[in-house]
Formats: sequence, C-alpha cells, structure tokens
Amino acid sequence: MPTFTFAGQAFVTDEDGFLQESARWDRDLAQALANADGTGALTEEHWRVIDYLRGYWREYDSAPMVRRLVKATGIPLQRIFVLFPAGPAQGACKIAGLPKPTGCV
Repeated sequence: MPTFTFAGQAFVTDEDGFLQESARWDRDLAQALANADGTGALTEEHWRVIDYLRGYWREYDSAPMVRRLVKATGIPLQRIFVLFPAGPAQGACKIAGLPKPTGCV
C-alpha cells in the first residue's frame, strides 16, 4: 500500500494519495499534505473549506456536493480552485483527510 510519511510516521493512502485512516488526520498533517501537493501555506480561507468538509463528512459520511460547499463557506467556486489548484475533490478533500470522494465534489 502507498504511504505518506510525515514527522517520522507513515500514513497509509490509496493510489491517489487519499488517507485511509482519517482518524489520524490533524492540522499539521494537513499542512504537510498541502505542501506536498503544491497548495502551500494554508490560510484562513483554506481552513474554512477544510473545516466545513470535515464537519460534513463526520455528519454524513460523505463529501458535500460543490454547490453546498460554495454556499456553506461563502467562497466562490473560482476562488476554491485558486485555493486548491487540484480542485475541491483532488485538492481540498485530500488535504482535509477525507476518503476519495465518489460523487461530485
């Protein structure tokens, strides 16, 4: 299985780099994932998206649709793509420690 190594620990991922043990996620790991994928330093706007994604996932066991993400965070989709160049699914969900989304995020 592929892994992502951070702070001397190996985190199991799928073939696309999504964490397989979401419970091990924390903000420091999120920053390391963001650095690794080229997103860079996480700002307040990044955290607004990440925190919403994690809260939604905890409640519904899935990632929200893009429309819901945009409406709930107040961040326009174009801005989300600036914040997370890989997009809401490949970028934001991965950094948030969510499993790979199956729907339209």
